[in-house]
Amino acid sequence: MSSNNSTDKLDRVVSQARAAREQREQGYRSKALKMYPWVCGRCARAFDEKNLRELTVHHRDHDHDNNPADGSNWELLCVYCHDNEHSRYIDAGYGDSATAAQAAESTHKPFADLASMLDKKK
Repeated sequence: MSSNNSTDKLDRVVSQARAAREQREQGYRSKALKMYPWVCGRCARAFDEKNLRELTVHHRDHDHDNNPADGSNWELLCVYCHDNEHSRYIDAGYGDSATAAQAAESTHKPFADLASMLDKKK
């Protein structure tokens, strides 16, 4: 097989993998945006149609293929908080394994008391 054919085949495989990833991301992103309020789960920044592209879907277990229909592995984070979350996860990997496991679990529950907050607004 010539080098050109190998490169072409590799380019096709990479292109198909990227397209599949983008399609998968669009699927869970659109579902998450329908399920959850357009608010960052960490900093509580609110989003609308104008800046929605800055709101991302974070996988709590860091497995982008784990997309349960109930959305239990997702949380919406702004791009800044999402980047911070992944940085903390990577940094924790340099320590002991117990610390890394703790970093993988999301501990912040921004909507835990949502019902009472909504009742106060009434």
